[in-house]
Amino acid sequence: MRRISRITVAGAATASLALALSACGGTSTSSGSSESKGDKGIAIAYDVGGRGDQSFNDAAYAGLKQAEKEFGYKTADVEPTDGETDADKEQRLGSLAKQGYDPVVGVGYAYAAAVKAAAEKYPDTTFGIVDDSTVELDNVADLVFSEEQASYLAGVAAAETTKADVVGFIGGVDIPLIHKFRAGFEQGVKDTDPNVKVVSQFLTQTAEEGGFSSPDKGKAAAEGQIEKKADVIYTAAGLSGQGAIEAAAANKVWAIGVDSDQYAQEALAKYKGSILTSATKDVAKSVYKLAQSVEDKAPRTGILRGDLASGEVGLAQSNPVFADNAKLQDVIETAKKKIISGDIKVQSS
Repeated sequence: MRRISRITVAGAATASLALALSACGGTSTSSGSSESKGDKGIAIAYDVGGRGDQSFNDAAYAGLKQAEKEFGYKTADVEPTDGETDADKEQRLGSLAKQGYDPVVGVGYAYAAAVKAAAEKYPDTTFGIVDDSTVELDNVADLVFSEEQASYLAGVAAAETTKADVVGFIGGVDIPLIHKFRAGFEQGVKDTDPNVKVVSQFLTQTAEEGGFSSPDKGKAAAEGQIEKKADVIYTAAGLSGQGAIEAAAANKVWAIGVDSDQYAQEALAKYKGSILTSATKDVAKSVYKLAQSVEDKAPRTGILRGDLASGEVGLAQSNPVFADNAKLQDVIETAKKKIISGDIKVQSS
């Protein structure tokens, strides 16, 4: 166990940390100023949207906080900057590694090039990357998920819940990762009821255009789908999904959240009555387990995949309207068992 330190410094009060990170994103949370690696643990660098997205990035932060509490060491979490390059990301990750943080995690596929470069420069540090499996180095953990499986179950739930026989899917950015969410959702809908129409769209072609960080875009897309009679809308769009949930609540239709249990998110509390469920992936658990493995001096590396069988993807049960619907739960559980057994092959594109 690392030596425990309780010194806390808000923001970038530590001059050395502020200097190291000033060119590549601000530090949201850090503790202490010691350069001793024994006092420092996990550091994460956020994807587009940053902390507060009530979804993907916040889940990573929850894993960091769990490790911080359990292991009693200093942590850091760093926000992205507008228009940053791979070189900026690499500098950010390298700075964290140089200061002694271990592991250092890039939250999102956009960190692939930066993680590879930083990991090569700092071979004694364990790096992690969420949602990418292309970095093949001995000191890198690729933290990936079978999102299409949870999305299939979301499709089952949508098809069983719709009264208009029209449901919607909103993807943040038109990329292969989000194609997995759409493919699984559409297959789940069609396997459950071929008569249900799925209206699908992507908000932007690139992340730089705001597909994962623009609630206004999510709201407008949801309103457009509601005009087409969609009464259940599933959004895989990070922070943009908040706008879709707001639109669903305003129009008294159902929303299905993503990544985190969005029914339980404090920032979405006024809309939670419209959040049927969420297709979750346990980024928090994945990030925490990586930190734990480093703490145990047995770092997990290679491709580490969470799926229905491992319990790291699934549907949230917080909304009693959803959880207490015995018929719906039976249908979902049957589909879940068939996916785990291989009787249902879920498409990922």
